[in-house]
Amino acid sequence: MPLTRHQFHHQGLTFSYLDAGGDGKELIALHAHWMEGLTFAPLAEALFPEWRVIALDQRGHGYSDHALTYTREDEIGDVEALFQHLRIRSAVLLGNSVGAVNAFQFAARHPDSARGLIIEDMGVDVNSDLSFSLPWGGTFPTKEALASRIGPRMLPYLEDSIRHTVDGWKLAFDPQEAVVSQQHLNGDHWTDWLATDCPALIIRGSESKVTTASEAEQMAARRPNTRLVTLRGSHVLHVDDPGGFTKAVKEFLSANHL
Repeated sequence: MPLTRHQFHHQGLTFSYLDAGGDGKELIALHAHWMEGLTFAPLAEALFPEWRVIALDQRGHGYSDHALTYTREDEIGDVEALFQHLRIRSAVLLGNSVGAVNAFQFAARHPDSARGLIIEDMGVDVNSDLSFSLPWGGTFPTKEALASRIGPRMLPYLEDSIRHTVDGWKLAFDPQEAVVSQQHLNGDHWTDWLATDCPALIIRGSESKVTTASEAEQMAARRPNTRLVTLRGSHVLHVDDPGGFTKAVKEFLSANHL
């Protein structure tokens, strides 16, 4: 199953995405800050051919263009533009972190376009600060120097985002832009989360410092057709526990006949 890279244009920006292709049902995958669509390649392979995974490089990440603004409407509008480009009426949406909020806020605005939601370790009352990542910006003389600056805890999640340029080694995203995006993301999103009733799966990491067990339980209890699964890991569970994550996703898709 070769993932192929494609492009579309929106708001004067070029967006890149990976597409598993085939005749399967569509699943749109939206990554976290600092990551890119390639992070979902193992999931795409595991779900193929029943599911056609389409993994977007969100604005400012991966091979998509950097943007001047990173508002909520910007990022939700990017998902809308992807649907229009693909000419699909509905899909299952899977999102990690900021991608999760993008997914359920898109669903709140377009309920007929969301057959199901998979929320990977993200709450609805968001208050985070990514400014600790600002020292990662710029160009470094070696890959090792950049890796050292990032540190061993975060490096496994950023491997796909490291680029070798003629000037040296750098990240595909600008940490300052991620800080701004997070500032727009912070807030109370309960209204959007409760606006839909399509089948939903919340997958929380037992060691997450982003989503508390209490919040995840409330999200599942207050919204119809919503199930909570806890896996061993932190915030990026498809990397921390790929086998458990894929199993949970497959069981959800099958149980709800999506």
